[in-house]
Amino acid sequence: MKKMDYQNVKGTQDYLPEAEVIRRKVRRTLEDVFIQYGCKPLETPILNYTELLASKYAGGAEILEEMYTLTDRGERHLALRYDLTIPFAKVAAMNPTITMPFKRYEIGKVFRDGPIKAGRFREFTQCDVDIVGVESQVAEAELMVMALDAFGKLDMNVTIQYNNRKLLIGMLQVFGVEPDKLNQTVLILDKLEKIGVKAVVAELEYLQISDSTISAIEQFLIEKNYGSFDYFESCSNKNSNVREGLAEVRELASYLDFLDVREQCVFNPFLARGLEIYTGTIYEIFLTDRSITSSIGSGGRYDNAIGGLLGTDESISTVGISFGLDVIYAAIMVSGQNVNQTSNIDYYIIPLGTEKEALRVAADFRQKGYTVELEMSRRKLGKLLEKANKEGVRNVIVIGEEEIRKRQYKVRNMITGEEELWEM
Repeated sequence: MKKMDYQNVKGTQDYLPEAEVIRRKVRRTLEDVFIQYGCKPLETPILNYTELLASKYAGGAEILEEMYTLTDRGERHLALRYDLTIPFAKVAAMNPTITMPFKRYEIGKVFRDGPIKAGRFREFTQCDVDIVGVESQVAEAELMVMALDAFGKLDMNVTIQYNNRKLLIGMLQVFGVEPDKLNQTVLILDKLEKIGVKAVVAELEYLQISDSTISAIEQFLIEKNYGSFDYFESCSNKNSNVREGLAEVRELASYLDFLDVREQCVFNPFLARGLEIYTGTIYEIFLTDRSITSSIGSGGRYDNAIGGLLGTDESISTVGISFGLDVIYAAIMVSGQNVNQTSNIDYYIIPLGTEKEALRVAADFRQKGYTVELEMSRRKLGKLLEKANKEGVRNVIVIGEEEIRKRQYKVRNMITGEEELWEM
């Protein structure tokens, strides 16, 4: 019989306990922050109808190329969710009686058949927060501050870059980009940081954008004064998108200024976030030291999705943020951050041929609310004490025949070395 070649599907990964302990800590930290900000939990199905995920109000052509699709026994066309955003928009569309504003968080697996790199896989976990029913930029400000709080609790220094899709689209319109080429141009600008100005210009030429328009875009990309919102003022009279986008970034900046987080939140007029779903403010979160170049969180406003799914085309104010658990874990590993690996075991009980009695002692401790590991192998005591030390176990109890006879056992504190005698 041929031996099976065991391996993971490309783009998937096992996380052994040492890694998963850290990942669970990150997940708990994020969830605690979400709850602290008044967000309610939600869970949506991994399986969805392809029609939902391929909606024009969903991720756009680039994401759809990475979507895993399948059919069930009834020959229905299904797909694995590629993010948590569209399934959430579906919930909001299906439940019109939800009290607004509605703030939800969801942590779950998503799937994309895309390129693999550090911290990027084909099966990965997203941690999302979305707010429906707030037109003001106070929603964006709250989500950005929440992100800074969360990464602060994880001892990670991050910078949030933000922009506005109306402002960006408006500027491209002012430069003369044709309407049917706007989305493709945005996708090209989204690569600016990775490929540089010359390569962006080359791709724009390939898109057959006019020389005068390319020249205006290139000048915009190398402009040094864009950090000042006044730079866009002259164009705001010519274009309503620029006018609205500029008003929104100024409103958002006023909140960030008031909260003293402007140093960590940086305006970047070239930030594009390629997904077509976004309608207003967009942002991406990066490690300040860029030890991992990928963003470790991102999001923005997508006011057309819920109304689009309802078929009304109504604009319903919706803004969200998403954190990638896997890329955050990769960043922690790359940084060599000193992760506290102390065991969560309160008592480690080692029986020396006294399994029944040890089971009883373990049950008594568990009933009192303690976390207990009962050793079930029959390895030598010295090896088991080494294991306890290595894993950072706090207290060890050894139960042998003598302890049974005296109806007493010693609790050894592995940190201080002190021992206490307890009655059985």
